[in-house]
Amino acid sequence: MDAIRIVGGRRLAGRVRVSGAKNAALPILCATLLSEGESHLRNVPRLQDIETTAALLHTLGRPVDCKPPEVTVFAPTTIHPEAPYDLVTKMRASVLVLGPLVARYGRARVSLPGGCQIGTRPIDQHLKGLEALGATIAIEHGYVVASAKRLRGAELVLDMATVTGTENLMMAAALAQGRSHIVNAAREPEVVELARVLNKMGAKVSGAGTGVIQIEGAAELAPFDHAIVSDRIEAGTYMVAVAAAGGEALLEGVPVEDLEALIAKLRAARVVVEPDGTGVRVARDGRLHSVDVTTSPHPGFPTDMQAQFMVLMCLADKTARMSETVFENRFMHVPELGRMGADIEVSGHTAFVKGVSGLSAANVMATDLRASASLVIAGLVAEGETLVSRVYHLDRGYEAMEEKLGALGANVVRVRGGSV
Repeated sequence: MDAIRIVGGRRLAGRVRVSGAKNAALPILCATLLSEGESHLRNVPRLQDIETTAALLHTLGRPVDCKPPEVTVFAPTTIHPEAPYDLVTKMRASVLVLGPLVARYGRARVSLPGGCQIGTRPIDQHLKGLEALGATIAIEHGYVVASAKRLRGAELVLDMATVTGTENLMMAAALAQGRSHIVNAAREPEVVELARVLNKMGAKVSGAGTGVIQIEGAAELAPFDHAIVSDRIEAGTYMVAVAAAGGEALLEGVPVEDLEALIAKLRAARVVVEPDGTGVRVARDGRLHSVDVTTSPHPGFPTDMQAQFMVLMCLADKTARMSETVFENRFMHVPELGRMGADIEVSGHTAFVKGVSGLSAANVMATDLRASASLVIAGLVAEGETLVSRVYHLDRGYEAMEEKLGALGANVVRVRGGSV
C-alpha cells in the first residue's frame, strides 16, 4: 500500500495546471450509455475512479479505450444491464448507470452502494424519481432492479438537493417521453456540465445551476465529443496548499466562477487570490487570520474543501469555528491533525480550530479522499518528515499530486508499498 512522504518547511513557487474534474467526468461517462454511437471525452483525469467507471462500462457491454486525458466509449456489443457489487462497492458513483440503463434499455440491475466513511448517502431520491418517471423498482438480494417500457416525463420533487440523484434523473429524463421538471435540484457545476453534454446529445435541458431543471426528452440521443471542465476541488486544494506553505504560485485552468465561496474565505484569511488569464495567482506572506466556515451545497462553501481549509486555520492567529452541515462524519482527519500538533476541539458538527505557531511531522493515516489531501498539506508546513499512509484514497481524486506539488518546489515523494 503506497504512502506519501513529505519533508515540510518549503515555500511553494511556480505554476501547475489543474486536471479535469472527476465529479464531472463520471456522470458524463455514464451518459454515453444513452446513445448507440461512439463518444469521445477529452481532458479526463488519470484517476482510479475513472478506471473503475471504464471497467463498469465494459462489463455493461460498452468497450472503452481509457487512456486519459482521452477516453473513447465505443458502440455497444451485447448489453448486460447489471452493475455488480464488486465494482459498485469500489465507487458509489457507479449508481449513475441506473438512470441511463432504464431509460435506454428498459431494465437495470445495480448493486446498492451502501454507506461510506464520511456518512450515509442513501439513493432513495434516485428511486423515488425513477418511479415518478414510470419505472418499476424492487430491491432484491442487495440490488436495485428497475424496469420500464418507456419512461414518461414527470415533475420530480427532491426531498434534498442530491448531486448524483439530480444527475441520475437528468439522464433518465433525457430519454423520457415528454417534459420533466426536477425541483430542488442540486446546483453544483458538475450538474451544469452534464446538462451541456445532454444538450449536445440532443436533449433539451434548461435551468441547470438553479433549483429547477427542465428536461424535454428525446426519442433518441446522439454520441458526443466533449472536453471535461477543470476540477474546482483540485484547484481549491492547491490554492490552500500554497496559502498554508507560503510563497506564490500560478494555478492554470482554475474555474474561478465555481470557487467564489472559497476565494472569499481565503481573502478573509489574508491570502492573496488574483485572477490571471485562465487561472489564478495565489500568494501568502504573513500570519493567517482566523475565519469561520460553514459548509453547504453549491454555491456555498464546499464540504469537499472543509478538511483542507481546516489545516489553514490551524496556522491562523485566533480560533476559527468550522461547521459541517453536509455529511455527519467528516471530521475523521481531526485526530490525525492532532498528532501533528493541531489544537482542535469537536462538538457535534462543529470544530473549533485554535491557531498554533506551527505543526510537527508525524506518521498519519488517511481516512478518506479529502482527509488525505488535508494531511499532505499539513505535511507541507510541518517541521520534519511526515508519512501519510493509505493514500489510495488520494488517488481516487487527485492526479499525480506528488508530481504537481514537486513542480511547485515541495519535497514530496511517493513510497511504493509504504505504510505507517
